[in-house]
Amino acid sequence: MIEEFYRVLHSRRDVRGEFTGEPIDDGVLTRVLEAAHAAPSVGLSQPWDFVLVRDLGTREAFAKHVREERDVFAASLDGERADTFSRIKIEGILESSLGIVVTYDAGRGAPAVLGRHAIADAGLYSACLAIQNLWLAATAEGLGVGWVSFYREPFLAELLGIPDGIRPVAWLCTGPVTALAEVPDLERHGWRRRTPLADAVHHERFTPRT
Repeated sequence: MIEEFYRVLHSRRDVRGEFTGEPIDDGVLTRVLEAAHAAPSVGLSQPWDFVLVRDLGTREAFAKHVREERDVFAASLDGERADTFSRIKIEGILESSLGIVVTYDAGRGAPAVLGRHAIADAGLYSACLAIQNLWLAATAEGLGVGWVSFYREPFLAELLGIPDGIRPVAWLCTGPVTALAEVPDLERHGWRRRTPLADAVHHERFTPRT
């Protein structure tokens, strides 16, 4: 059982081009969402909601917006970096079976959110923990997940009717896949390489990297 957990953890990928478009079994989707909803949260505030987006028109509108934001980022790159980025697929909005938009409500449990008084972002961290739970559960179920971050929050909020004060934290492309890549896309395309654990571990005090 321990080995299976670590297998799932290390096989998790940010999926872009491997979606099949096949529907997700209702029971599987419920288990994945239950795993997300079981995440720890500051003050037991559970500040997340999950918007399930299947409508093709909505997904097409979001995909168009994401392409425009991709162009904005691409225009900021030069030379080899621009060439490398041009080969990287950043989303699978239309290819995936479902978009799951995870939101964060800072007012959930307010005004006295136990544990948030000194670190305001603890609530946002909680929403991210729900996303991690969802991602690992989806991987265990044989589904792929891709986190889309090339969007402006006001655009997505208006598109989905998200009220003021609630932040759309992530659009997660979700669905069955042909396979999960052995090597993460950004590493495979040469955008960045993983650093070894030893570079991230400090003893007693933080030691700046040389």
